[in-house]
Amino acid sequence: MTEEHASMHLLVVRHGKAGSRHDWEGRDEQRPLSKRGRRQAEALVNLLADRPIARVLSSSSLRCIQTVEPLAQKLGLTVVPREALREGATRAQVAELLAELSSTTAVVCTHGDMIPIILDHLATEHGFDLPDPSPCAKGSTWEVNDEQGPKTARYLPAPE
Repeated sequence: MTEEHASMHLLVVRHGKAGSRHDWEGRDEQRPLSKRGRRQAEALVNLLADRPIARVLSSSSLRCIQTVEPLAQKLGLTVVPREALREGATRAQVAELLAELSSTTAVVCTHGDMIPIILDHLATEHGFDLPDPSPCAKGSTWEVNDEQGPKTARYLPAPE
């Protein structure tokens, strides 16, 4: 952990339910949310909109953008696609993004392969106490916060 650690309030969202990867005939990045995934995205608004969110970032995959779009719209924000949140992004990309977000309240939406990388970085570099392995069901959120005192991390199950 760095000496000049800025406070962090990060909401790490795994995209909502999408159609089957194997049944989808187009590019996987264009695979949309399913009906259940759209319901999860709408429910995310009620779950997270009361936080002082300043930024909403996402993988460029359609299902990720669709997951956080209703929340961003409610907050008057724009979803910003970031390479560090795409499937297969590197640990270095994740570290750079998290450093950028260290002094703001942000939502990031990503994929199941990236959640453990992000959580591992938060645990090892920022001292958050996270279980290993950490749950990350589709549509769920990890809220990590050290803005007002001790470091807290809590898992918010996917809204139904």
